Amino acid sequence: MTPLAPLPPTEVRARVDRGDAVLVDIREPDEFARSHIPGARSVPLSRLDSTPLALDGAKEVVFLCRSGGRTNANCDRLARQVGGPAYLLDGGLDAWRAAGLPVDQDRGAPLEIMRQVQIAAGSLVLLGVLLAWLVAPGFIAISAFVGAGLLFAGVSGWCGMANLLALMPWNRRAAA
Repeated sequence: MTPLAPLPPTEVRARVDRGDAVLVDIREPDEFARSHIPGARSVPLSRLDSTPLALDGAKEVVFLCRSGGRTNANCDRLARQVGGPAYLLDGGLDAWRAAGLPVDQDRGAPLEIMRQVQIAAGSLVLLGVLLAWLVAPGFIAISAFVGAGLLFAGVSGWCGMANLLALMPWNRRAAA
């Protein structure tokens, strides 16, 4: 793995302010819609290979995600997307926020789809267990069904619950 050199938030801010660097946020569009660094470009990791990076003469690229984990795990792939120096925002958006730097937030934007999946799956598992305990043992099938769905999603990369939640009315605003 070719590590991208980590830069602390204050150094990234200075480079961006001087016009030396451009920020590229690799989180998914629903995550970016909820909160992002002003001026950062959204190039989701899932679309990175099909979305050319328009750098507009920037000398350096600084990639970021929420905590730095996705950026660090994909540094080879990210570095191949740029011809010049590339870095990662050490600690990601969380570190930027902790440093007191500005973040554009839209509290009206829906929660990220994966957080919605976690809430829905957890609620269904808990409901299945409670119903099995309080009403009839057969209700444990709800929890088993959700567990099997999560296992399938992890193995295949396709999550039916995420696709279903994406169709819900509260998530349609983010797609528009």
